[in-house]
Amino acid sequence: MALSARDVRHRIIDAARTPEWSLGLDRGGAVMATRDSGVIGVPWAVMGITRGAGMRVSLYRPGDDYELDGEVIGEISGSAREMGRQLRHILEDLNDSLTSPEAT
Repeated sequence: MALSARDVRHRIIDAARTPEWSLGLDRGGAVMATRDSGVIGVPWAVMGITRGAGMRVSLYRPGDDYELDGEVIGEISGSAREMGRQLRHILEDLNDSLTSPEAT
């Protein structure tokens, strides 16, 4: 039985879960992770947008327009579980840099 693209994205989300980030799908079906920026309504956001067999991962700073391209911070590929692990690693690496004063 083949998995739908939506099922694959949900498996990526399940494997990428980390306490500091909220994960889900945005309106367009991209994998989206958000983290509190300290200002209500303007989180840090990371989006994984499908590109071929993998995803391009982009960072959006608080207040950035999600309809535009974000800052590309990585590419992930492999099985859904492996892509989730790679995304979790990217999110965990961002934790330290987003808490530094230079991040904003």
